[in-house]
Amino acid sequence: MRIEDYALIGDMQSAALVGRNGSIDWLCLPRFDSPSCFGALLGDEDNGQWWLGPAGGERPPATRRRYRGDTLVLESEWDTGTGTVRVIDFMPPRQANPDLVRIVEGVSGTVEMATEIHIRFDYGRIVPWVRRDDGVLHAVGGPDSVWLHSPVPLRHHGYAHEASFRISEGERMAFVFTWHPSHEPAPVDIDPFEELTGTETLWSEWVSQCTYKGPWRDAVVRSLITLKALTYAPTGGIVAAPTTSLPEDLGGVRNWDYRYCWLRDATMTLDALIDSGYLQEARDWRAWLLRAIAGRAEDLQIMYGVAGERRLPETELPWLAGYEGSRPVRIGNGAVNQLQLDVYGEVMNSMYMSRTSGLEADKRAWSIQRQLLAYVEAHWDEPDEGLWEVRGPRRHFTHSKVMCWVALDRAVKYVEVLGHEGPVDRWRELRDRIHAEICDKAYDPDRNTFTQSYGSQELDASLLLIPIVGFLPPEDPRVVGTIEAVERELMVDGFVLRYPMARDNDVDGLPGGEGAFLACSFWLAEALVMIGRREEAVELFERLLALRNDVGLLAEEYDPRYDRQVGNFPQAFSHVPLVHAARALG
Repeated sequence: MRIEDYALIGDMQSAALVGRNGSIDWLCLPRFDSPSCFGALLGDEDNGQWWLGPAGGERPPATRRRYRGDTLVLESEWDTGTGTVRVIDFMPPRQANPDLVRIVEGVSGTVEMATEIHIRFDYGRIVPWVRRDDGVLHAVGGPDSVWLHSPVPLRHHGYAHEASFRISEGERMAFVFTWHPSHEPAPVDIDPFEELTGTETLWSEWVSQCTYKGPWRDAVVRSLITLKALTYAPTGGIVAAPTTSLPEDLGGVRNWDYRYCWLRDATMTLDALIDSGYLQEARDWRAWLLRAIAGRAEDLQIMYGVAGERRLPETELPWLAGYEGSRPVRIGNGAVNQLQLDVYGEVMNSMYMSRTSGLEADKRAWSIQRQLLAYVEAHWDEPDEGLWEVRGPRRHFTHSKVMCWVALDRAVKYVEVLGHEGPVDRWRELRDRIHAEICDKAYDPDRNTFTQSYGSQELDASLLLIPIVGFLPPEDPRVVGTIEAVERELMVDGFVLRYPMARDNDVDGLPGGEGAFLACSFWLAEALVMIGRREEAVELFERLLALRNDVGLLAEEYDPRYDRQVGNFPQAFSHVPLVHAARALG
């Protein structure tokens, strides 16, 4: 299936992708970054899959599907020649162990149904030992164990289990899939129908706190729910996406593992949540951050595991064919060792925004921030890998320098506005010096635009953030010129590329192309409204909303060559600027 044919369900510790045809093709347990037990997304059914739908030779897509109101409970309905059937998929708030529930409801008539489940551990590599225990299917493989409660008998077929059954109007049947460590006793059974009510209540109550009341409420709320689903509840960490290795270039090598907590993505996610009235998430994330980065400032990483783990070695899984042949499939992420100076600005900005939005002061937090600022003071003038995590040579990326300016600017505001103590004169002087250098070395007066890096001719969509972060006012001619240059040189079929895909790939060091990075187009919409071009901003914003799939989700990129979403899915970095752009448009 296409990437946009999937929907997300989750319990704020892990997540599953459910296809339009009723197939669960991705689920990692017990955490977002754990090995998968359903991994067909990156291979085939033999790498793990659970299909449930109308019986027959084919597996047709649902006639319609939707989330139940403002929740993460998915409903898929099939109209058949004999009746209509509904499948409700959700993961209830976790108790002792993670559960996945699939409820089959007869809507009208009588429908012949079927299910087939391939349980595979360790990204499809381990075929578990399966036995029946009091009528319940029990699968074990190494550290993993799964119990499957089925309302109908499951037949063994090869290395899978299948069943056929009939559902009539008014009937309900529930399947419950529960993971737990294999060395522990059998998990306690849950009541799937009670859990359905509780899950709906949890999400509805959370959404009721949302302060956004604008014209694009449905899109904003769905984005906020998606962002909340990407939080790891036990620690407050926020993952960039629940998937790995969904390609940015179909059939290519630009396949990365996004199931980790990038400081950049997490801070931007927090900004969107705080703007929408969710302060507790900022409190939880700050506690996660202080634990994760505790230690020497020079040891700060750009990303961590969901509990703050630092070792995230990048490994390839050769037994997986990859999504549509896009190889290699990777777990871990080598970018963890990169220098990306912009994260210091993003952390300082998010912490300042949290405080000005009502988050209480924390002496330990300010002490650690002071250490981060000391690092910025010592290293701001070094080249780095930048926002886009290039695997080519380090450069003096303009966006990185702007965010170093942001770090110092927010530090000054901490003293001037919030009354914290610090060497404000020194910070103010360095802030102004960085500003002057950027305007001198990153600005091309002949074209009236800032450029990707010092002395370069290339543009970069991150330059659109210059007015958004307050580096220069929107009415500054250099800002207007930069926005116009991005429109002129980086737009393809009405959407914005991150940067030019040079033939020799000297920027990112990788072969192949990619689609339009969705965040960049949302940035353009926000920048356009800031310079008074609201009608064009609205037109672009609504064109971007039209790219969402039928349940309101966005991947990392949109590839106009194939009219498809590409990249990891759903992607926080796409839903965050959607929320910000909606607020900017009013």
